[in-house]
Amino acid sequence: MQEPVFSSFVPTTLNCRGRLVSIQTPVVMGIINITPDSFHAGNRFGDPEGIRQRAEKMLSEGATFLDIGGYSTRPGADDVPEEEEIRRVLLAVETILKHFPDALLSIDTFRSNVARRAIEAGASLINDVSGGLLDDAMFQTAADLQVPYVLMHMRGTPQNMASLNQYENLVTEVIDELLVRVTLAREAGIKDLILDPGFGFAKNADQNYELLAQAEAFGVFGLPLLIGLSRKSMVWKKLGIPPSEALNGTTVLNTIALQKGATILRVHDVREAMETIQIMQWLNRY
Repeated sequence: MQEPVFSSFVPTTLNCRGRLVSIQTPVVMGIINITPDSFHAGNRFGDPEGIRQRAEKMLSEGATFLDIGGYSTRPGADDVPEEEEIRRVLLAVETILKHFPDALLSIDTFRSNVARRAIEAGASLINDVSGGLLDDAMFQTAADLQVPYVLMHMRGTPQNMASLNQYENLVTEVIDELLVRVTLAREAGIKDLILDPGFGFAKNADQNYELLAQAEAFGVFGLPLLIGLSRKSMVWKKLGIPPSEALNGTTVLNTIALQKGATILRVHDVREAMETIQIMQWLNRY
């Protein structure tokens, strides 16, 4: 029987290739970009030793997932040929699993073939910024692979999304557009869905703050909520600082995201995010 799209029950585990991973308490997803043009210069890695060191640091600081990206999705980013994206992603997956075989790797891609190759190499989760819009085969691929799938809201492509941020009612329209994608994902057979409102994707800085202020509205889906605010322009552009100085602002936003129901924090700085979760857990006891 088809699961309802709206639900009051939020799953507390994810099935990652037969391994049940608890998300009852919020968890952290660490970002490892295998790209030369990621917007945050401190998170660009292209050699095995750099990848290993970054993975070791994030895992030791408490990351549950490591999110591997071989295609920068910052606004206006250059296109990357599929074979080059596969090369970058497989380098990271193979390097990390060689040293940390129990690591849970997420693949940040909108291409189904990249996702399939990475999962076959040992990754455990697909993180698709396009919510299946940029590759018609993505939903069926995720369903066939039987791995959790992060479905994010976006309009257009990384190259043109900045021009597609016209909304009459931002939160309502984002929910409505996600509803269409969630319904199709369920019909394709994807079991473990995670929702991402898509901060910075077809949304300007003010819209990002509006979205965060009302993020509890996404609880209507009854799905785990992934929030990715780390060092984004909604922090550094508003404060007039470079991304390298945006950690403090990121921590403030992550705190608010947890108050609004975030299940997974996707970040560049794992230790600080873990401390934020711990403090919020202590606060929520009272």
